[in-house]
Amino acid sequence: MIRRSILATALSVLTTAALAQTATQPPAATPPAATSPAAASSAGTSSAAKSDITLAKFQKRREKAIMAADTDGDGKISLLEWQAFQAKRNVRRAPAKSFARIDSNHDGFIDRAELDAFFAKRFARLDKNGDGILTADERPSHKSAPKPEQ
Repeated sequence: MIRRSILATALSVLTTAALAQTATQPPAATPPAATSPAAASSAGTSSAAKSDITLAKFQKRREKAIMAADTDGDGKISLLEWQAFQAKRNVRRAPAKSFARIDSNHDGFIDRAELDAFFAKRFARLDKNGDGILTADERPSHKSAPKPEQ
């Protein structure tokens, strides 16, 4: 019971820190909001709009997948946990290198705030038109998908 309380407190502190960090960033760093309520409602009816991904959805999906590496349940990922996670996923690149890229404060752990920041940068890179939504043509195809010439 106490462990859950500590975890909940730690997560709320991390969330607050992440929100404070994003609040201090310049407005240009945040993706623009949806254009208009009329455009949003008409876009919501098309099948293409259902497959569109917002930053929040993108972060939530990626964070859920990555936090599976947190085997001890402390809310952060150590280098050993990251290496085991990458080995399980058969990633050929050096896990220490990717870990260092995500661990922006260099404390030896990846936490949710660092993941949010990392995925926000990745989202911005993928969002070619800067509208705050990843459409099907902006998303990279899955590695196992057949190539068009096959």
